[in-house]
Amino acid sequence: MNQFESVDILLVEDNPNDAELTMRTLRKGNLANHVSWVKDGAEALEFIFRNGAYAGRPDQNPRLILLDLKLPKVDGIEVLKRLKADDRTRAIPVVMVTSSAECRDIVESYKLGVNSYVVKPVEFEQFSETVAKAGFYWMLVNKTP
Repeated sequence: MNQFESVDILLVEDNPNDAELTMRTLRKGNLANHVSWVKDGAEALEFIFRNGAYAGRPDQNPRLILLDLKLPKVDGIEVLKRLKADDRTRAIPVVMVTSSAECRDIVESYKLGVNSYVVKPVEFEQFSETVAKAGFYWMLVNKTP
């Protein structure tokens, strides 16, 4: 995908296997024509706020952000904090998709305004099914401003 095309879903995931499986599942379910994948929190912030390599990106927010918690450079909590603190991005639905089921991570994410917290299942089939359900809800059922 050209980095300057319209984006429905921004996937922020450092694990290439999880990213590939997520994108494949979303496309298979016809849930997103335009998925953009960034590999760390710093790149996610550049993409979202259109600076650095993404300075020329159109002034259009993703409809959904799938955000991993444990990321290189800038972690998912900090990305979430910056998104929800800015009037331009506060309303974008953010789903934390992570392997952490730790209570403190869940509580902190919700305190900062995450819209949903999903723990990645270890099994391939369960992971795929979980991503499909989350994508279906946030892209087709949920209505955003």
